[in-house]
Amino acid sequence: MNKQDQTFLYDVVTDNLALMSKIYQSFEALEETLGALKMEEPLFMTYAAKKSFANSIMKHSKTAEIKH
Repeated sequence: MNKQDQTFLYDVVTDNLALMSKIYQSFEALEETLGALKMEEPLFMTYAAKKSFANSIMKHSKTAEIKH
């Protein structure tokens, strides 16, 4: 892999990490808002979605490690 390919790969990983972080922060903000509004069912659904998102990320990252 040449230096240009490595830089491109680094940029893609960095962009993906930034996007995942923003999505996770959005879940956190939504949970905080729903908690403040005492909306228990939507709060639980948001918690479940955040957990599913995190599990999916971990599953995909482990698969990527194995392939490389």
